[in-house]
Amino acid sequence: MYADTSSVIKSYALSTSGWNRIAVEKPFGHDLESAVNLSNRLGAFFREEDIYRIDHYLGKEMVQNLLVLRFANNVFEPIWNRFYIANVRITFKENFGITSRGQYFDKYGIIRDVMQNHLMQILSLFAMEPPVSLSAEDISYEKIKILQATAPPSLDSDVVIGQYTANAQGVPGYREEPQVAPDSTTETFAQIIFRVNNTRWEGVPFIISCGKGLDERKAEICIQFHEFPGYLFPTAQRNELVLQIQPNEAVTLKLMNKAPGFYTDLQVSDLNLMYKDKFSDSPKLEPYEHLIADAIAGDRYLFVTARELEESWRIITPVLHEMRDRKLQPHLYPFGSSSLPQADSVAQSVGWRETTPANVFLWSRVKSE
Repeated sequence: MYADTSSVIKSYALSTSGWNRIAVEKPFGHDLESAVNLSNRLGAFFREEDIYRIDHYLGKEMVQNLLVLRFANNVFEPIWNRFYIANVRITFKENFGITSRGQYFDKYGIIRDVMQNHLMQILSLFAMEPPVSLSAEDISYEKIKILQATAPPSLDSDVVIGQYTANAQGVPGYREEPQVAPDSTTETFAQIIFRVNNTRWEGVPFIISCGKGLDERKAEICIQFHEFPGYLFPTAQRNELVLQIQPNEAVTLKLMNKAPGFYTDLQVSDLNLMYKDKFSDSPKLEPYEHLIADAIAGDRYLFVTARELEESWRIITPVLHEMRDRKLQPHLYPFGSSSLPQADSVAQSVGWRETTPANVFLWSRVKSE
């Protein structure tokens, strides 16, 4: 449809005195071959610099804030590497099902629908090296380098897929949704471990998960730092920096503090920056508002280039094809689950550690002098 429509636009609807730009919305293909074919067909009618591939997650404030957080704060950039960071967990959860999109979703699944685009874009922005400038070309260049350094994951050791079923409250399961095959193996949940094989990130697992029919609506990036060396405080936990993308944008730093008293009782404390409180008087743009305005202005840095698209499909396609060829059966989970035990087990095996919520005491019981 994109290519056919572009052909007509090219023939009959272009301006001869101004500029011409075409915006297209995902999905950009369903695997590497189809994505390259789509880019080639669009490229026959428009120059690459006139094609604006919209990924609305790039228009979200916290995703845009990644560059500022890293490259405008000297406190973070020196520790943004494997020497300080133990793992990175990017989570996307929705507390509803596929609504009325059964015909589309059953052909694509959650990996194609969310992970290959939204979450791979977040990964590349998070992990990229400092760009030479804030131009679209320089930012895209660094994102492509990260994707090129990311190896395709192993289906057996790095991938967990699931599918929601009916729950006790009567919410129907995925296979009971309209226009979904009754024996469908399409995944509504996926967790994949990605590894970026470069100097900065060697050995750091990127644990990326996404799912529908879960217990809450949330998208966040959680950076878990290595434990403090030594044994002064044996109950001390890992520090975490959490960037909440939705529903409420926030930056939270999880620290250890001493609770008042005679003993050195440790307490987990959160330092919070809530956007709705700090920036209550600032204009709030919806992602599509921001992206369409940028397209009109000709600002391309929040849009996906053909090279980025091809590299992300290069990483994901082998897993998708192997899932299809092996007819991999998803783990079943009741609608409203918080996660899948199988996914949590894999995350823990690569180094993820559950931490205590804020304001909970960790009794070190070290006598104060």
